[in-house]
Amino acid sequence: MKSAVVTSFTAPLEIQQRDIPQPGAGQILVRLETSGLCHTDIHAAHGDWPVKPTPPFVPGHEGVGIVEKLGDGVIERTVGERVAIPWLGYACGECRYCIDGRETLCEKQQNSGYSVDGAFAEYAVASAKYAVPVPDGVSSMDAAPLTCAGVTTYKALKVARIVPTERVAVFGIGGLGHLAVQYGRIMGGSVIAVDVEDAKLELARELGADDVVNAAQTDPVAAIRDLGGADVALVLAASPRVFEQAFSSLNRGGRLICVALPADQEMTVSIFETVLKGISIIGSIVGTRQDLAEVFALHAAGRTRIIAETRRLEQVNDAMAEVLSGKVLARLVFEY
Repeated sequence: MKSAVVTSFTAPLEIQQRDIPQPGAGQILVRLETSGLCHTDIHAAHGDWPVKPTPPFVPGHEGVGIVEKLGDGVIERTVGERVAIPWLGYACGECRYCIDGRETLCEKQQNSGYSVDGAFAEYAVASAKYAVPVPDGVSSMDAAPLTCAGVTTYKALKVARIVPTERVAVFGIGGLGHLAVQYGRIMGGSVIAVDVEDAKLELARELGADDVVNAAQTDPVAAIRDLGGADVALVLAASPRVFEQAFSSLNRGGRLICVALPADQEMTVSIFETVLKGISIIGSIVGTRQDLAEVFALHAAGRTRIIAETRRLEQVNDAMAEVLSGKVLARLVFEY
């Protein structure tokens, strides 16, 4: 099978021919149809984070395809079923985080395309319990971005506990941000989109943003305060400076939702303002299987739109460079 493989953190990915993997106990073999390219895949390929994957490995955690084979003991999935392979590739199912619905915090979790081989390949094995069925009303092309970009922003705004009519500022409009704008509206918020590219802000307008702010042309903190301030600020841009701007844009009782993971991990906020204004700083990491099922259901019901372009797996290095340039309007998806 054709695979895109990270052989070194300082070298381009290699397109290699590998044997088709065989599913072990509790696993399924999936013939991939699509796989989205997430910024996390680039961080993985470059070894940007403190906990690094071990080369050689295959990235990819937005894989969608057809189940072709069942490993021993699998009763959850069936051959011919279409499933998504998300970031949460496996969790123990027994710890307090798994039991109380916070499985993405499981300390024994395995992550697709990071600690185990992922979906930048024609075939992949996955845990039968953690692969999520894709409903008929969702195309494989749309399901790929929803499997990470969708569930990540949906979960982040769920934990923000938006009250209808609250102002929700989304910092960073792209693969994640174009979906965050839509979920913010679905949850009853008035959405302010913040970016440095006019094309992305125009897209945010098309998708329902009430206001837009070009942070390259104006101070976003002042602009958001002129609009009445933000009650929720969701940060999807990988820059500590943006986190600080988002914090400063919040009203009393506001919630800063941290999602992006910049290589430079330090941000500075005022303890005084945090306490006196009753501000909450919340970290949100992807979403659970139930969150993803809800994301798929919303899309099948026609409540969301996916903006994406297709690429071939052989273009993986060029595609990563496109994402890093900041010029990709929303999501790139490898189509097999």
